[in-house]
Amino acid sequence: MSTMKSVQTGGVGKIDVVEIERPVPGPKDALMRIRACGICGTDTHFLHLGGAPFGPGGSMVSLPLGHEPAGEIVEVGAEVADLRVGDRVVVNPQGAPSGIIGCGGKHGGMSEYLLLEDAVLGKSVAVFPDTVPFDVAALNEPMAVARHCVNRSEAKPSDKVVVFGAGPIGLGATIWLKLRGVEHVVVADVLPERLETALAVGADAVINSAERDVTARLSELHGQAANALGQPRAGTDIYIDAAGAPAVFNATIASAKWGAKMVMVAVQKKSDAIDLGGMLRSELTLIASQGYPTEIFEVTQEIAEHHERFAKLISHRVPFAEAEHAFELALTPGAAEKVVVTFDDES
Repeated sequence: MSTMKSVQTGGVGKIDVVEIERPVPGPKDALMRIRACGICGTDTHFLHLGGAPFGPGGSMVSLPLGHEPAGEIVEVGAEVADLRVGDRVVVNPQGAPSGIIGCGGKHGGMSEYLLLEDAVLGKSVAVFPDTVPFDVAALNEPMAVARHCVNRSEAKPSDKVVVFGAGPIGLGATIWLKLRGVEHVVVADVLPERLETALAVGADAVINSAERDVTARLSELHGQAANALGQPRAGTDIYIDAAGAPAVFNATIASAKWGAKMVMVAVQKKSDAIDLGGMLRSELTLIASQGYPTEIFEVTQEIAEHHERFAKLISHRVPFAEAEHAFELALTPGAAEKVVVTFDDES
């Protein structure tokens, strides 16, 4: 029996690196050797809980982590037509029959190998060119989340947009907006180093919202407009919330002109501080964006084409042997923008 190392949730705020049986692919499956896997806010959410509430009576159970893997095919089942040993691939975590990879399913991508059940090109897996480093390819899943958000915004080239939150999703949305030809994209955050990254990936301007009045600065950048009551407001057309704080929602309501749109991609915590009634003053349209219904492999070739730009989103590359350190970085607020775990010397 061959074994492999795999990361799963341990105690609260801790991971366990365990030795488990290496999966053996069936006729319709493929086996992928992981070369890089990103850490996401969902991973840290499970770590804060100490697992997932899937046990009897909602009790916590340990689960394998990692839903942002990139790697290469090392075994292919007899009935798999479109994949070859050596193909460099990314996966659709939601395409696994045994449950979402790394989010409650049987398998996790933060492992030395990953079983790709019912491996179908374009449905559960996509091939990317060898010009793209594995660590950048591992951004495929979060960049699909960001792309769906931009698609939901229906942003046009003439639109003026502000993105709140310069984490990977907000910065990914910024890149997609600029690649879509959007005229002016502003990024707001409270961390100066994240705002520097925003400018590096193509933002037209940034706002440190801890130091500046957001409404006033947006009015300077996007011109003056008015809300439904004729009160002066910023000329911003689209607000994207990739931060998930009540302050963002309320800053949007305070700034929004008549007919503005807000796209909510960040996970919102229930809060009495959100002024929903204020939406009336601008007839603000609220659009929710969840996951990637179609975008998971729509983004793959464009990430390949612009991989040097997307590489700027990765702040830390940590070897799998130091997985505990990688998760500590991801759990520490402000310590890292995007952590990708690598599984050997090649990124």
